[in-house]
Amino acid sequence: MSTAATAPSALPAHPRRVSSLARQRRWALWTSYGALSVFVVMFLVPPFYMLVTSLKTSAEISEQRVSPWIVGHPTLANFIDLITNANYESFFLNSVKVTLCVVVISMTISVFAAFALARMRFFGSSLLATGIFLTYLVPDSLLFIPFFRIIGELGLINNTWALVLIYPTFAVPFCTWIMIGYFSSIPKELDEAALIDGASWMQILFLVFIPVAMPGIIAATIFAFTVSWGQFLYPLAYLYSSDQMVLTVGIVSDLIRGDTFAWGKIMAGSLMAAAPPVVIYAFLMDYYIAGLTAGATKG
Repeated sequence: MSTAATAPSALPAHPRRVSSLARQRRWALWTSYGALSVFVVMFLVPPFYMLVTSLKTSAEISEQRVSPWIVGHPTLANFIDLITNANYESFFLNSVKVTLCVVVISMTISVFAAFALARMRFFGSSLLATGIFLTYLVPDSLLFIPFFRIIGELGLINNTWALVLIYPTFAVPFCTWIMIGYFSSIPKELDEAALIDGASWMQILFLVFIPVAMPGIIAATIFAFTVSWGQFLYPLAYLYSSDQMVLTVGIVSDLIRGDTFAWGKIMAGSLMAAAPPVVIYAFLMDYYIAGLTAGATKG
């Protein structure tokens, strides 16, 4: 009788504990949403301001009485003027040429290097892999003067091919590191079975590893594209004629005359220059995340 009478008194403690955990989770959720909202606003304000300014005429931009965040009379004249401008077309084509060449060169080197370091084990391979990644940590500004000397001796100053030679040195180390992590996560039974069946290492790479590692390859490709498309310092220093300039530098140099800034066209050009990376990230974000996190776990 006494045990039956005292047993129900211990039950109410469990719902109280569950309620406390639910309340903590709710607070953590709201705190996360609050912090995320602050960062979203901080990152979206500049693109929104660029869009608003690009839809204004020069007279409306210089009008002090109008709020900079409001478009009184929207116009697409800034975009039309840039698209029909021969210099802007040249800037865009140069950027596309440099980016495609850099992506192809960087990915070709990275895939072969990562496969050799991750699967074809040899003396010093781990040390070499770490050294490749450490080269990525060297700031670009420290390499500026040595690269300028090398490019000058090659006679490539004011030539877009100078960028094709320089940019892979920034993209290859990180792309190789990404691919090493992804190749290492692929089960070794796949290449062992292919070797037993008589496949060569090149056949294993092209027929087994590349199809399986496609998310990692896409992630590395996106990184190489971003490095070559958005670089500003090196084109600014090495290119000075309009026919050789890329988009990031051409917009600034062509639309700024002394102390006169064509803000509407500058913002319109910046939006159009930022559109390709945004579109690529929007459609391939899942592959990019999968490629970056592949080496974090053992398969």
